[in-house]
Amino acid sequence: MGTVYALASGKGGVGKTTITANLGISLAQRGKKVLLVDADIAMANLSLLLGMHSSPITLHDVLLGESSLQDAIYDGPGGIFFVPSGLSFESYRRVDSARLAGVIASVKDQFDYILLDAPAGIETNVMSALSASDNVLLITMPVSPSIADVLKTKIVAERLGAKPIGIIVNFVRNEKGEVLPEDIMKMLELPIYGLVPYDNDIRKSFMREKIMPTILFKPNSKAVAAINIIAEKLTGVQTTIKIKKKGPITRFLNKLFSIFKRKPKQPLEEKIGKKRVKEKIEESFDEEVLPEINEDNIEMEE
Repeated sequence: MGTVYALASGKGGVGKTTITANLGISLAQRGKKVLLVDADIAMANLSLLLGMHSSPITLHDVLLGESSLQDAIYDGPGGIFFVPSGLSFESYRRVDSARLAGVIASVKDQFDYILLDAPAGIETNVMSALSASDNVLLITMPVSPSIADVLKTKIVAERLGAKPIGIIVNFVRNEKGEVLPEDIMKMLELPIYGLVPYDNDIRKSFMREKIMPTILFKPNSKAVAAINIIAEKLTGVQTTIKIKKKGPITRFLNKLFSIFKRKPKQPLEEKIGKKRVKEKIEESFDEEVLPEINEDNIEMEE
């Protein structure tokens, strides 16, 4: 029986689809049977990145009850299998995304890994993708607005009974103003599964005459190396991610708190204390959302 992973973010533009495609191929290169599913039934992009532009049967047809999921599975690049989403607005309007969990379950025993490229946001189609998964990987950029958005996605996933297991931080530049990985872990209370650097080779994958995932034409790129580490972690290989220790956690918490509440006139920790910062964020969602942090396989650097 395979494991279903939903790759989810808050808003779009964090590189979720790119990571899904490259991670799936990386897993396939490690001898795993992998199915990628474009679960973004409204704004399908995964087929474009995979270089697959014409598919007679799509996820739309499956969710409409007109075809089986087996009929919508195609051979993809790099040894993966792929289920495209539809492009028709008319069929999208009639699709019942609540059927997704059932159709995914029907093929779980055929694959080692099923990766769902979930839509951005927290609307109904996102909830369907999260509900269809065994585990959720949250993808964010190292900036506070992106982290605040993915925090909301984490809360929704937990309310649905899904299991967020880790964070992938994308577009890391190590520039001043970025939230450090240690601070992201503390805020989301999840381990880091990968730190993917900003890499021009990723951008070039969309500019080629024949579009394809970066892992297939530039396998030694920095971003691909980081994605390979994520694949190794998912397959049980012990990996160590080196991250800087001690970042501006207080400033980060103040920034994040201001997204949900009005910005305080004085630093929040001076006004109510560090402990109450976390409590206030929890109260803004009316629920306890921060489980115990797991820092296994995280190596801190001074």
